[in-house]
Amino acid sequence: MAQVHNVLERRTSADVVFDHLYNEIITLGLLPGTKISEVEIANQFDVSRQPVRDAFSRLGNLDLLLIRPQKATVVKKFSNRSILSARFTRTAVEVEVLHRACQGRDKKFDARIEKNLAQQQAAIDVVDTDRFHRLDYEFHRLLCEAARCGFAFQTIADNKAQVDRLCLLSLADNTDMQALYDDHIDVFSGVKDGDIDKVSQAIRRHLGRLDGTVETIRQAHLEYFED
Repeated sequence: MAQVHNVLERRTSADVVFDHLYNEIITLGLLPGTKISEVEIANQFDVSRQPVRDAFSRLGNLDLLLIRPQKATVVKKFSNRSILSARFTRTAVEVEVLHRACQGRDKKFDARIEKNLAQQQAAIDVVDTDRFHRLDYEFHRLLCEAARCGFAFQTIADNKAQVDRLCLLSLADNTDMQALYDDHIDVFSGVKDGDIDKVSQAIRRHLGRLDGTVETIRQAHLEYFED
């Protein structure tokens, strides 16, 4: 608990609770359909219920929690409609970001992106899905920064939140991770070449892999879906 108090000194209580719950939901520490208690979370972090309410509200806005008056708060199940909406928005934003990167990226980010890609391959080699997931997140953030569109990553991240849980369920072995990594290689190669068509095809293929993922997980975990 002392460690939690040290963190609270640097950030608000709501930030700490939000980050913890967000990570638990995205990494499936809290599965779809799980009930969570405002009182229990407040006790866990030794805070009042207000920052927990604030954190719950932020997670609800990301469509990760279902908050119902006088009823238990529940981790949202997967929704086909939400997934399709998130994918549409993310594709539109990321295609535009990558077009700008092709037209004139900030090359000082090249070394960091290349290092990230090398670390992705290392994570694949040892089948470390959690690390690969974190590196994937960072890869897309670095591309936004290189395109001088760092502001766009929040939109991408918010829409990634809708599908990242599905992605983690699908990353059962290094075959799935390798396919995503190969897409990343093609995306960055196209950016360096300034080839907008190549980049567009690569990112659409990359995000389109979600279609098969959704169907596979629906068949294996129908109880995680609400529609």
